[in-house]
Amino acid sequence: MSITQTEYRQRREKLMEKIGNGTAIFRSAPTAVMHNDVEYPFRQDSDFFYLTGLDEPEAVIVLVPHHEEHQFVLFVQPREPEKEAWTGYRVGVEAAKEKFGADEAYQISELDEKLPQYLEKAERIYYHPGRDRAFNDTVFQHWQQFMATYPKRGKGPIAIEDTKPVFHPMRQVKSAAELDLMRHAAAISVEAHNRAQEFAQPGRYEYEVQAELEYIFSRGGAVGPAYPTIVASGANACVLHYIENNRQMQDNELLLIDAGCSYQYYNADITRTFPVGGKFTPEQKAIYELVLEAQLKAIEQIQPGKTYNEFHDTAVRVLVEGLVELGIMAGKVDELIEQEKYKPFYMHRTGHWIGLDVHDAGLYKHGEEHWQTFQTNHVLTVEPGIYISPHVEPAEGQPEVAQRWRGIGVRIEDDVLVTPSGYEVLTAAVPKLVEEVER
Repeated sequence: MSITQTEYRQRREKLMEKIGNGTAIFRSAPTAVMHNDVEYPFRQDSDFFYLTGLDEPEAVIVLVPHHEEHQFVLFVQPREPEKEAWTGYRVGVEAAKEKFGADEAYQISELDEKLPQYLEKAERIYYHPGRDRAFNDTVFQHWQQFMATYPKRGKGPIAIEDTKPVFHPMRQVKSAAELDLMRHAAAISVEAHNRAQEFAQPGRYEYEVQAELEYIFSRGGAVGPAYPTIVASGANACVLHYIENNRQMQDNELLLIDAGCSYQYYNADITRTFPVGGKFTPEQKAIYELVLEAQLKAIEQIQPGKTYNEFHDTAVRVLVEGLVELGIMAGKVDELIEQEKYKPFYMHRTGHWIGLDVHDAGLYKHGEEHWQTFQTNHVLTVEPGIYISPHVEPAEGQPEVAQRWRGIGVRIEDDVLVTPSGYEVLTAAVPKLVEEVER
């Protein structure tokens, strides 16, 4: 189960059709230092990986559709047994051509010398400035040199254009092979969540649950967590990105788990909230059922032709109506929504694209008014929530929140595929109905 080199080549060809007489440059991800001289495990830049499958640092892709011989050029680290003994095997120049289909490959040290020949006939450079400032400067300096000689030569790149608006719509629509990998990431993550619900109980620590989740990720062949695992008990569930995971869980409180694995760099993202001791309190159950209703109705809005804001608007309306009914908010629902009076309890949007990145590539909105329209094989999360912090301050004009509601945080999240006729919930096998969650 993997992306074939044929598919990688087709992706490059499609992008080269879009850039015409331009030259596109992509830089691999930099290595990151954990402390002193100890590095974090390397994670390739998603755009770079999408075009090649090459999982090494210190590499550069150059796509040159107008070049007579070399449309796909790779710059990579050379084979050096002395260094590979410390940091692992490298692909090397020759294998870069054989294994990854490059028309030409060079050592990365040759970049400054070789790059001009692939820019000199380009009308523009396609490049997204990244975290490697030195490499950004390299690209800009080459462009400046061509700009300086343009009046005499009458050719060469006269502009730099960001690759993302041209390239990222391709990444938004998933191929069959990508969906296979995402389903596998989802299946591993589903197993982990189901194990966590069985394992969690009063007296155990959040980090013990985290260990169970991440053990199953690794056992299933995942790269690891797709993002820092959130295991948030009690009032910790009201902190959206809580990752300390060091609290002892108590009876009569909720546990919110937001966790997913990364399988061959394709990600899952699931959130479930359930009672640590097995039974909801009346207040917890009321909030939980409200969030679940919002999620189920939002998912119904996922289908081709619908716009990205519709499922969020649906979730917000359900949540506000419910909060008014419970007496946590007061006023006319339309006015509360228009004035965003719900924000102290629901401060994020209802989902995001997911794929090679957890918050994946692609626009949500075109200009001021036009939201992205769903297409078949878009994949997104649907994740409404209500967070009533112990220290919550309601919006102006809203009632004080009774103590019995404070400290309740609930989020329910699934990964949803847009199908030709509607949707498929890729993570549906994690229980979320009240009768399934209670024990």
